[in-house]
Amino acid sequence: MKAVRIHAYNQMPTLDDVPEPEITGPWDVVVKVGAAGLCRTDLHIIEGQWDPIQNPTLPYILGHENSGWVHAVGSAVTNVAVGDTVIMHPLVTCGLCPECRIGNDSHCQNASFPGLNAEGGMAEYMLTNARAVVKLDPSLQPRDIAALADAGLTAYHAARKAAPRLHPGTHVVVVGSGGLGHIGIQSLLALTPAEITVVDRSEQALELAKGLGAHHTVVSTGDTDAVVRQVHDITGGGAHVVLDFVAEQGMELLGPNLIRNQGDYYVIGYGGTVQLDTISIISREINIIGNLVGTYEDLDQLMVLTAQGRISLHTSVYDLADFATAIDDLDGGRLVGRGILVP
Repeated sequence: MKAVRIHAYNQMPTLDDVPEPEITGPWDVVVKVGAAGLCRTDLHIIEGQWDPIQNPTLPYILGHENSGWVHAVGSAVTNVAVGDTVIMHPLVTCGLCPECRIGNDSHCQNASFPGLNAEGGMAEYMLTNARAVVKLDPSLQPRDIAALADAGLTAYHAARKAAPRLHPGTHVVVVGSGGLGHIGIQSLLALTPAEITVVDRSEQALELAKGLGAHHTVVSTGDTDAVVRQVHDITGGGAHVVLDFVAEQGMELLGPNLIRNQGDYYVIGYGGTVQLDTISIISREINIIGNLVGTYEDLDQLMVLTAQGRISLHTSVYDLADFATAIDDLDGGRLVGRGILVP
């Protein structure tokens, strides 16, 4: 089968011929990949940022946002059958460790992470397990929802965590209306009554945010102070919650200045360094909150909202063989929404 594999850091991956995965265990599931999302994390993987954390053995197949159709199952699998449309939770978890037992499976102590430390889904087929597959309404097409497996899941997880703070009369600022942020906006609209302001450098991304239902938009210019003043004017002194879907290229320096005293700054994107004086943190009683990918339960809820038409992806579709063009478009800021690779 054809697969996009990374052979060395800071080099473009290649399209290789590799053997198809096979069922070897009772809980195994082989999926015929219908679509694989392209994520900024894939750029960071290529740059080697994840090597110290995940320590993968090169070469391996990229792709951690995957959807398709069940191709084969192990002898113990009963939750899906051959032919079912599925989306894969990005982690392949054990179900037995303490975190899995309480439903916090995104912190499974024995997980593998296809696309980061194991063979991923930028290929014609991929191997996962029964715990990772979510059976979908057959009306959902993989190319329309694949990126919800991570981008959507991560954005929904953050919105769901923030929702208890966002009662009527509160303000939330979303930094970045790209691949994650545009899903975060929809998640906030589905889960909370808060007023939403979106900050982005791209006028096109802000138009997308308006079309999704954002109440206010602010262009992030080089004048950080002006952006802060504009957001504070809109929110009446700062947001109760900021969800930063960028958190690099200077946005991580802007984000904490957009919250009011006792506000929450959620870090969802990454790549930069948050710089805050400790006296500012304690005197303002602000919270800095990290967000990893969501749980299986989060993904299940997200797919219900998607089937109801309340969450949708803005995508650009590429053939799997055109992965290098897709990567260049993402790196060059030419993608609005999410890049999708289709075998």
